[in-house]
Amino acid sequence: MADKQHETVTIIIDKEKHKSPNPTTGAALYTLGGVDPEAYDLYRETNGKGDDELINNDVKPITLKDGEHFFSSPKKITPGA
Repeated sequence: MADKQHETVTIIIDKEKHKSPNPTTGAALYTLGGVDPEAYDLYRETNGKGDDELINNDVKPITLKDGEHFFSSPKKITPGA
């Protein structure tokens, strides 16, 4: 019997579907979504009230859920610009 440590899930990054191994890393999510870590942060959408979860561009393991949504946001936002 094969050891099923890694499964593949479908996630959405910036409204585009992607297949990702699960678990994965923040760095892999930035790469998968084509998110430039120098200019953008990546967030996992959370249900209910509260802040969305910042995903760091590092190798810390992240457990995903099938169908989860992620979005990128500029690191520096200049109001009125």
